[in-house]
This record gives sequence, C-alpha cells and structure tokens, in this order.
Amino acid sequence: MPKAQPRFFCQSCGAESPKWAGQCAACGEWNTLTEAPSEPPSAGRRAGSRAGGYAGTTALQQLNEVKQDAMARVPTGLSELDRVLGGGLVAGSVNLLGGDPGIGKSTLLLQLLCAIHAIQPSIYVTGEESLSQVSMRAGRLGAGDTALPLLADTQVEAILDQAQRLKPKLMVIDSIQTMWTDSLDSAPGSVSQVRESAARLVRFAKQTGTTVFLVGHVTKEGAIGGPRVLEHMVDTVLYFESDQGSRYRLIRAVKNRFGAVNELGIFAMTETGLKPVSNPSAIFLTRDAQPVPGSTVLVTREGTRPLLVECQALVDSSHLGNPRRVAVGLDGQRLAMLLAVLHRHCGIAMADQDVFVNIVGGVRVTETAADLAVLLAALSSFRDRPVPHDWVIFGEVGLSGEIRPVPGGEDRIREAAKHGFKRAIVPAANRPRAGGAGGIEVVAVKRLSEVLDTL
Repeated sequence: MPKAQPRFFCQSCGAESPKWAGQCAACGEWNTLTEAPSEPPSAGRRAGSRAGGYAGTTALQQLNEVKQDAMARVPTGLSELDRVLGGGLVAGSVNLLGGDPGIGKSTLLLQLLCAIHAIQPSIYVTGEESLSQVSMRAGRLGAGDTALPLLADTQVEAILDQAQRLKPKLMVIDSIQTMWTDSLDSAPGSVSQVRESAARLVRFAKQTGTTVFLVGHVTKEGAIGGPRVLEHMVDTVLYFESDQGSRYRLIRAVKNRFGAVNELGIFAMTETGLKPVSNPSAIFLTRDAQPVPGSTVLVTREGTRPLLVECQALVDSSHLGNPRRVAVGLDGQRLAMLLAVLHRHCGIAMADQDVFVNIVGGVRVTETAADLAVLLAALSSFRDRPVPHDWVIFGEVGLSGEIRPVPGGEDRIREAAKHGFKRAIVPAANRPRAGGAGGIEVVAVKRLSEVLDTL
C-alpha cells in the first residue's frame, strides 16, 4: 500500500497547501495551517489510471432526454419556514442553519422535529447539550411527551451507524462544528474536520433520501464558521437575524437550490417557542397616532413577499467639522450619495447637518427601492413638515435625479392598499395597469423635482 501523504489546510480560509508554512498564502493569516493525512488512492482508481481511463464512469445523456421529476415537498407545520425553504422539505436535501448564539436555532429545529415526527421518522443529534437539557427545552415547548429519538454523540461514523438502523426521513445535527471523524487527526471544529464531516453527512443524505439540517456557528463577522466550501456543499443556507432585545426573529435564505433566494420568514419568540408571523407589515408599522416629521412608509420586497416598513430620519445641526451620516438597516454610503443628489438637483443642502436614518423593527433593506422614501424622510425632518400618514413611497433615485422603476411594482401597490393607504408615490414606469392599483391613488413621477412639487 502506498504511504498516505500529509496535506495542510488553513483553519481560517480552508486553503490547501502541500507543506506546512507559518503564513497561509491564500488569506495571509499566521499559524493557521494544520495537518490532515490524505487517503491513499484506491485500487480501482489506480487500475483505471493505468488503463488510460476512469473506473465507474457513468454514461452520457442528452439534456433534452433527462426526465424532470417533480419534487415532492413535505410541509413542516411552520408556515414561515415553509416559505423560506420554497414550500417544504425536499427528500435528500441538506440545509445549513446559522445564527448568533441563543437566537433560537435549536429551538426552531426541535419544534420542527416534534411537529413532524408523527408523519416523518426523525432523529435529533446533539453534540453540545446533554439529553436532559434537550428534554427540558422540549418540555418548555409543550412537546415533552413526543417519542422523538435523541442521540448525544459527535463521532460521524457512530451517528451514521445509528441512522442506518433507524432509517429516518429527517435528521438534525446540532452542530456541525462539534462533529469529528476517525479518518482525520485534527480537533473537532477545525477546517478539515468540518469539511470532511459535512461531506459524509451530505453523501448519506443523497444516498438515502434523508433530509438533513446542520446547525452552524457564526464568527464575529456574522459568517458561518468553518471553510467557505461548507456553504457550497449544502443545498440551502439559512441565516437567523435579530436585533438585540427584540422578540422577533428573521430567517433569510441566502442560497436555495429548491426555491427563491433572499426569501424571508418572520417568527416571534414566545415562552412556548417560535411562532410564525403571518402579517409582518402590521408589526413594523406601529406608528404614532398623529403624523410626525421624519417618518415615511416604504414597500420593500423580500424574496416574493412585499413588506411595509417605516423609515425614520433625524436631521439636526452638526457641531462637528465632518457632519455624521448614520444609517441603521441601510447602506451608509448610499445615504451619502442620495443627499448629494438632493443637493445637486433640488438645491437642498444638508452639508452642515447630522443625518440619522433608521429602518424600524430591525429589518435590513438592501434593495434600491428605499431611495425615495429615505430622501423624503430626511427632507421631512429637515423642513419639520410631516408626510401624510396614509402615503406610501418607493422608487430608486438615479444620480441624474431621475426616478427609476423597481421590480414588482403592482404587488407593492396592492400590499399598501390592503393596509389602508390612500396614496402611493411610485416611479412612472411602475404605474399599474387599469384595475391593478387596488383602489389606491397612484402618483407616478419621473424626476425628483416632481416629487417635491407633489409634496
């Protein structure tokens, strides 16, 4: 048998090196390379190589001859989780769920298993808690009497042996950073252990049709710990988000091979677990009874769902040499650009003013449809004149002062009409067809100067 040649992997970025070095050539971090022995080539692979070909090569098939099998989905019983997953669980899919400590990852997945175990044989594998701790959490969720198989283990081979005997349809691994395999000598949580453990679990899911959920730790920067290849290996990557002290949890899909990307699910944390929020716009629109300066309502779009959120702005005289531009829930660089557009094309200067903008409720708006609402909120605070309570605003602002269209204009307008808004200021290209406004008065504008004339 040929001797296994050692390989070295970076603990920070996962890059591979043929020999040890003090600094990783890929990311520049120091003392992050660890050794992982490589497996010797198999006899079949060596024989195929000597013969000039590869053993086990599958037959080629034309694209137009491949059958498109409809994917059967199993509802989870949690409507917001079904929305993020694209309609439910897919057999053989591997889903990675990441989030800050204590945000509710284990709670959500335990709720899922307890609710679906009666129709889908399931198993919960914990590598961080004891079985008594899991039982106590289930008791708080009101599911302590569920006959759900539990396993407290971190060795991948032992876990897969148990799974082969139980033959579950759904398996949760909490968490992937605690798993380790006999084939590697590195410590659990290292880049090589995380990658190899995830690869074996993915292989098991695809071969047996088991739906697997992997819980992932996050770093200080908010990314899932371990090698970046971990997110490439799985089918779905979900992130839990929440403001500190808020009872609402946002779960966002940043990768989904079976559904829409950037879909958003909203839960409320209660004493009995996470509860889906079916009408999130009503939560984020808790406003003062009377109109106040610096407040506007915009219609953003998260995946396929239009969402009404309040944008607040505070403009005040600055006593600093460089006035501050602070944006919470928005891109700060874009805020500075929008204020420059307002000065250049409308003659309204805020160069000596501190400008603070906040999206209420902890929602982060990444699309450009919020441009017009942000500008009008800042102008409302600067002039101390409120925007009417029953107005809703959306649209992208260009550098030349034009109002550009945004995707899903009619859906946004109908969502605003459903919540009782009377007037919508929208880009001219998003003017709805006849009967598509839902009874709301639509003011279509082409330039920023027209918006100010309307106000």
